[in-house]
Amino acid sequence: MMKGLVAGLAILALPFLTQAQPSPELYERIEAAIDAAVNQTSGEIDYTQFVNPFIGTSNWGNVCPGASIPFGYVANPNEWIRGLSPLHDSGTGSSLGTYGNFEIMPLLCPYGFTTCATTLQAHAAPGYFSLTLDNNIKMEATPTRRAGLERFTFPPQLRSYFVLDLSNDLPGSFAGGELNIDPERGRITISGRYGSSFGPGRYSYQAFACYDVLDNGRQKMEEYGVWTGDTVGLDAKGPNMRRVNLTLNLIGGIYQSGALFSLSPPDRANNTLNIRVGISFRSVEQACANAEEEVGSASFEEIRDRARLLWLDKLKRVEIDLANTSKNVTQMLYSSMYRSFLTPNNATGESQAEFRDTPHPYFDSLYCSWDTYRTAFPFMGLHSPEDYAQIVDTYLDGWRKHGWMPECRANNLPGWTQGGSSADNIVGHFAVSYHNEAAALGIDLEELYAAMVADAELNPPEWNTLGRQVDVYKRYGYVPFSVLDTASTGRQTREGSRTLEYAFEDFAVRQVAQLLGKTADVETYTNRSMGSNVNGFYESSSWEYSWFVPHDTAQLVTLMGGNSTFLRRLDHFFEAGYYQAGNEPSFQTPIGYHYANRPAQSVDRVREVVFQNFNHTDSGLPGNDDQAAMATLLLFHLLGFYPVPGSTQYLQLSPFVPQYTIHNPYLGVSTNVTVVNFDPESIQEVIPEGASAYVESVTVNGEPSPRCYFDFYDTFRKGGEIVITLTANKTEVDDCQGSLPDSLSTGGFSTVRR
Repeated sequence: MMKGLVAGLAILALPFLTQAQPSPELYERIEAAIDAAVNQTSGEIDYTQFVNPFIGTSNWGNVCPGASIPFGYVANPNEWIRGLSPLHDSGTGSSLGTYGNFEIMPLLCPYGFTTCATTLQAHAAPGYFSLTLDNNIKMEATPTRRAGLERFTFPPQLRSYFVLDLSNDLPGSFAGGELNIDPERGRITISGRYGSSFGPGRYSYQAFACYDVLDNGRQKMEEYGVWTGDTVGLDAKGPNMRRVNLTLNLIGGIYQSGALFSLSPPDRANNTLNIRVGISFRSVEQACANAEEEVGSASFEEIRDRARLLWLDKLKRVEIDLANTSKNVTQMLYSSMYRSFLTPNNATGESQAEFRDTPHPYFDSLYCSWDTYRTAFPFMGLHSPEDYAQIVDTYLDGWRKHGWMPECRANNLPGWTQGGSSADNIVGHFAVSYHNEAAALGIDLEELYAAMVADAELNPPEWNTLGRQVDVYKRYGYVPFSVLDTASTGRQTREGSRTLEYAFEDFAVRQVAQLLGKTADVETYTNRSMGSNVNGFYESSSWEYSWFVPHDTAQLVTLMGGNSTFLRRLDHFFEAGYYQAGNEPSFQTPIGYHYANRPAQSVDRVREVVFQNFNHTDSGLPGNDDQAAMATLLLFHLLGFYPVPGSTQYLQLSPFVPQYTIHNPYLGVSTNVTVVNFDPESIQEVIPEGASAYVESVTVNGEPSPRCYFDFYDTFRKGGEIVITLTANKTEVDDCQGSLPDSLSTGGFSTVRR
């Protein structure tokens, strides 16, 4: 579950804080690692060396660069530093969005506990985080799933102090808790209740931490006590006191409290101290047990290497031609792949309430399904069906317990819905991709379909957090503005976008109905997914959502007056600045040219989108990463194809790399993609005249394949060789050779691939 150690943000009111930035040496180190890998003649390449965890930590990317393992909880030094926290999400809607609990901050206190200014030189790699403060205290962190080690190196001979926080999380939602110090065992335990990060304010969750500070007897606790403080003058300390027990401060304001202690290292000249932390959503006893089980007496280096190996297993599932790929592209690709494994968080064994004793996997931070169904899960489906199946089982378990699948669960709590029941798209995509293996992966397809039908047919009494406003949608064929609904409650907004999202969710239901041979249901959900194209939304839609009909873009072309009008409007959309790369409904829009028989223009737009919105620096995202939605969008662009969610069809583009291989260990297949006539000069925002960039032909295992799309079952499921031949002659290849991508209204998506 827990990714590891959040360089969180909340201890004392520190007045002179500065922002964390990646060190200049980081970029040099990554480039040197790429050079070394190119010249490596034996052994396994360490793909973790190519990851820059700081991409997206500024420019509102809200990426957390702290130590993590795949599907854990992260550390976040991207904000003003208040300490290291063992709980964090990455790439959610706000850097203050969630967690940041149980922060610990090292201090030098020559005059007692005064405030300390911090400036940073920060370093990070998968499974490791390091930060040096301007007082020359170095903080390091490395994680396991539910625990981790923190290492602090103080200037020689100086006494080391630590502040440990009970009451502050990033959103400031503390609703009461307790801290206990056991100086004899060197153990500090914390329990607290905190508010939802993206859901109703009346919800709260519990979290627990266990800090062991004696490093298996190698360190001593010299001083200890508790403290309380606020922002209007309270600053009280209790030496030798062992307990703080606080309830919710009903009048509001910032109220802080925690533990204060100093440690003696084995060697004051070296002055390095290790602190072990375990976390849990169940109890302090479980938090301590997690630390003992997952870390035990292992050294910092041992835990760090275990984390590195976990990351290597994930990152090596995509291998590229390092020698002939731009180093910036290499860095962006592997950094994006790294972020694609940061969420959701595997909290199996840590679930609360009705999920506490579930026999099924439990993932938290499904944050939100509306963000991740378009690219994050289709990318996972290319190489990691076992992980995908466990997350699908989590969605189904939400239906088993609540009657609807979760949409935006975070902090073990229901979060706000954004488009409706986007889980339908996620489980539907899994079903069409892996129905042959579903049973072996622990998924009952009939049960999966029953969960989708519940989303599609059952109107929850309150649809802000679960399900859809289905009854109104079925009555009108769309969601009208200001409609009388006497049977259910929800915020009357987003009628246009909810209509289109509901329709696409119906397409996902239709796909699984077709897979299972439910003929009547296929007709029902085909009609529902198509009806919204002409009723109630299009003429009054926003610009971005006006393109969102991924399952029936051909009908959209017709409604706009045909190819020429569609193309003029699409060009205007980009030229007038309406396109926003950071908004998920626009993800597929740059490739809309395919549906008007102009695939070369899609290649031009994707180049433009990548160079205008992404790079390898800390500001390298066009906004919030949205739990790797942006990361996986970029991955698809760099690899040269794009998914139609809920289907097995991918739209063919032009890769940014000359060769790559995608490995699917579960299926035991590898798919090698070779780009003939790859021209490095084409990897620019505007493709120069004469540069080879446009798809002339595609073959799959020696057989001709359509120019504009391909199928998962012919390629990445089967393995083998894909050859993409490029040309500089844009005009000659700017058509789909009579084979446009599928749309429902033209009879597409009519075949179940087995």
